[in-house]
Amino acid sequence: MRLYLVQHAEAVPAEEDPDRPLSDKGRTDVQRVASFLARSVRVGRIVHSPKTRARDTAILLAQALGPGDVTEEEASGLAPNDATDALAGAIAGWSEDTMVVGHLPFMDRLASRLVAGSEEANVAAFQPGTVVCLERADGGGWALAWMVRPELLGG
Repeated sequence: MRLYLVQHAEAVPAEEDPDRPLSDKGRTDVQRVASFLARSVRVGRIVHSPKTRARDTAILLAQALGPGDVTEEEASGLAPNDATDALAGAIAGWSEDTMVVGHLPFMDRLASRLVAGSEEANVAAFQPGTVVCLERADGGGWALAWMVRPELLGG
């Protein structure tokens, strides 16, 4: 199984819009990443936090990587400072390739917990729009397979 951890793309400042939708740059960045990944990545489900910037990122990714415009909003457990326990426990029971779109520092702590067993390990350098691919080994542990950031794709 593959697990794709995504930091939402760049959002507008709260002073401009308190809902913080994606900025034009954020929308362009996530579309570029989605187009690149669509060559080889398909996911059965995309889960995201209820914040607008995460939902917008998830929808753009879903359109390119499957399952269309269908995403699943998590009402709790994916906020920037939430504990990783609940989601890490849920992930242990998942069997289909899944993408999770959320926020820092949560995504960094979750990746570190799954790969290194410590939330403080800092196993991936997330930036807005980053996708980190983890693979679950036969023994149940996770390994970092690859990551892509918008800056790598030019533009």
